[in-house]
Amino acid sequence: MATSQEVESDNDSEGESSDDPERQALDYVSRVLSTVALQDKTRRPPPTLTMEFQDGLQHGGLDLKKSPVAGEDGEVTPQLLLLPFELILHILSYLEPRFILGVLPLVCSTLRDIVSEKVTWKVRVQKNISSNFPVVEQENFDWPSACIELEEHLSHWSDIRKIEHFSLADGHYASIDAVLLLQGGSLCVSGSRDRNVSLWDLRNLGDGQEKVKALGAEKTGTHKGWAWSLAACDNLVCSGSWDSTMKIWDIGAEGQQVGEIRGRAAILCLAFLPDILVAGSYDKRVSVYDPRASRPLIKCRKIHSSPVLSLVADDRHIVSGSEDRTLVVFDRRVNAVSQRIQLENYLFCMSYEAPQLWAGDNQGLIHVYGSHGGTFQHLRVLEITV
Repeated sequence: MATSQEVESDNDSEGESSDDPERQALDYVSRVLSTVALQDKTRRPPPTLTMEFQDGLQHGGLDLKKSPVAGEDGEVTPQLLLLPFELILHILSYLEPRFILGVLPLVCSTLRDIVSEKVTWKVRVQKNISSNFPVVEQENFDWPSACIELEEHLSHWSDIRKIEHFSLADGHYASIDAVLLLQGGSLCVSGSRDRNVSLWDLRNLGDGQEKVKALGAEKTGTHKGWAWSLAACDNLVCSGSWDSTMKIWDIGAEGQQVGEIRGRAAILCLAFLPDILVAGSYDKRVSVYDPRASRPLIKCRKIHSSPVLSLVADDRHIVSGSEDRTLVVFDRRVNAVSQRIQLENYLFCMSYEAPQLWAGDNQGLIHVYGSHGGTFQHLRVLEITV
């Protein structure tokens, strides 16, 4: 059994893996992807906001059990505002939140007070979502803006009949395992098991004029193995493959190749920052590169005991998840592992915007972590139902 020191140490003495990348990829898919079965667990239903709202009603500026009354300044209150507050909120629910914010405060002081009270927006959110919102408590949370964003998002996806579907069928002939949208969704990069990385121009979606370009000059494909991972930084896109290479493409120059880095093993995940490129690989390593240098490798650490499946990075941390069911936090400033979290399941994907880290595991759960003082703490787990 490997010790913690052995797992976390640099180990440059091992040679490059000689396993066939195609066989490795098939073994990986069979083990990690194809055999995933959701565990039968008795999960608690998502908590509701009922008690939170009751506290808000008792301590907030408005009392939902009383009707608004005319102000002491003699302002005449419309008869509508003499209705119970619950009915007023129900009537307001038929109005767009942007209209409520922009127009109602100009009508009278009572409506202005209603619109400015956060409980008004909390109640409105509760009608749309049954779980905790926001997922992570935040100081000075902007409830009106959050309500607008939430309702517009729900409206966009509420009626699937209004959603347009497009099939981009000419660019690949095998399964697509990585997709990346660029430039506000006008461009798309896709990586496939046909070994190609394709660049799509989506600005003419629906008129049959979508342009697709296979990146690279090789007739056998962009890579010599499955194109498995993608990451972007500004106009540069990096593609990682089971052939152990990372290729860098300049989207601003119509997808010309501007760099190539050869790793030790299959590249399963990437994070691309202005100063570094981080790669997680099949040989359990997390490697850091400077793509601008003639010798790009900066450091290579075997900090996991199984293949690295997902990672994120910023100017302070590199966070990686592995098939060994661990989440490892690497502190770039001290050049060492600062935290290791043991998980019940392994993580497939992660998204990080300080101070929140969201991660999806192989059991269909989303885990939310918060970063405080350089330490990540598990805050909540969400079950996504369809």
